[in-house]
Amino acid sequence: MASLVIDEVFKRFGSVEVLKGINICIEPGEFLVLVGPSGCGKSTLLNLIAGLDSISAGEIRIGDRVVNAIPPKDRDIAMVFQSYALYPNMTIRKNLSFGLETRKVPKAEIEQQIEKVAEILQIENLLDRKPSQLSGGQRQRVAMGRAIARDPLIFLFDEPLSNLDAKLRVEMRAEIKKLHKRLGTTIVYVTHDQIEAMTMADRIAIMKDGVVQQFDTPNGVYSNPSNLFVAGFIGSPSMNFIPVSFEQQERSLGVVLTNSKGQECFIPVNSDFVPGQRAVMGIRPENITDTNAGLGNRQQIVELESEVRVIEPTGPDTLVHVELNSTEVICRSCPEFAGDAGASMKLALDTSKILFFDEESGERLDGRLS
Repeated sequence: MASLVIDEVFKRFGSVEVLKGINICIEPGEFLVLVGPSGCGKSTLLNLIAGLDSISAGEIRIGDRVVNAIPPKDRDIAMVFQSYALYPNMTIRKNLSFGLETRKVPKAEIEQQIEKVAEILQIENLLDRKPSQLSGGQRQRVAMGRAIARDPLIFLFDEPLSNLDAKLRVEMRAEIKKLHKRLGTTIVYVTHDQIEAMTMADRIAIMKDGVVQQFDTPNGVYSNPSNLFVAGFIGSPSMNFIPVSFEQQERSLGVVLTNSKGQECFIPVNSDFVPGQRAVMGIRPENITDTNAGLGNRQQIVELESEVRVIEPTGPDTLVHVELNSTEVICRSCPEFAGDAGASMKLALDTSKILFFDEESGERLDGRLS
């Protein structure tokens, strides 16, 4: 295993700058996930780490080596692609051994390594088959096995689960995480799926337009997003965003939430906000729920009422759509307490979980509730 340092890395294609000063540092054995929408630069960054493309400026270090000018074969990395990239005319055993053979590894060592990899991935009974005889999940295991057989310093995964169905993706997520725990090797994993990022990563780099918007633990990006983009990208359903204006009522400064019937609820804040200042209030669906949910400290709970517009049963929870400040808001409720569409429903809002964002820049504001 090895540490990975990406220091002020830029990548330009002609006049187009696709990576804009990327700074990431992970310790040996960490699981890093690069996540973001299509075109954000995450796969480009992975290719730079692998040496499949050259950087325009900056430095990449694997362990104590600067690898900018080192060719891919000498970087001691192994890459798993979305397309599996298996040799169709070779058996699984040959697919696993081919890379080792080209590196002139002794035959006895190759056999030992293949047996070890097959046992780890539970593909012992597939070694004499060809890729066309395997399911998608089995092929993905073989692709990972080929990477493991090399015993690299760093594993690179480029959206390896994109071609699998939903059930198999969940299973393979768990398999990759178990594999990481067993091997302890440094992993850099690219995905556009924020659920994959949250469930697998030790740390997440959330990217947009060639810039890392936030680099933190899964809990950090979920509970303390740095801006509107991160707050909206992470979480399913995503965070609710409600336009608000700060008002002075008696001795308290706060924001007002108005339901579809015009009824108001005042929430006091304790911050440097000023009356008349506008912002975007963020609250996650699980923090605005039915009044029976038993949220946190009762002193931090505000109850309000709103008309139910739509309900979405999901099994363990029901998503309830209501309207606050003329904005659709999704609440997460226990099925037995969720109101029916068209009915009025009492909601409990955990004010300790409310965040505020700047209306223009989208950046997080430091104001906290009273």
